Amino acid sequence: MRLLCDRLSNLTSSEVSITAETNLISELSIDSIKLLNLIMEIEDTFDISIPINALADVQTVHELASLISRIKSTH
Repeated sequence: MRLLCDRLSNLTSSEVSITAETNLISELSIDSIKLLNLIMEIEDTFDISIPINALADVQTVHELASLISRIKSTH
């Protein structure tokens, strides 16, 4: 989760303190291109594949971290 928060803080110009409940879109202004770049980086880092359709329900940092964790545990 810490790695994810660090990467998100680098992607956004917002001075928002990033927590588990931080909304990726409304609070961090993460657009689809930034999100896809982040996903590709996560996939490379953890050697996993995140289905694009799985991102439809992801709104917060915690939801993204949970998705990554679920995929890692089945990989």
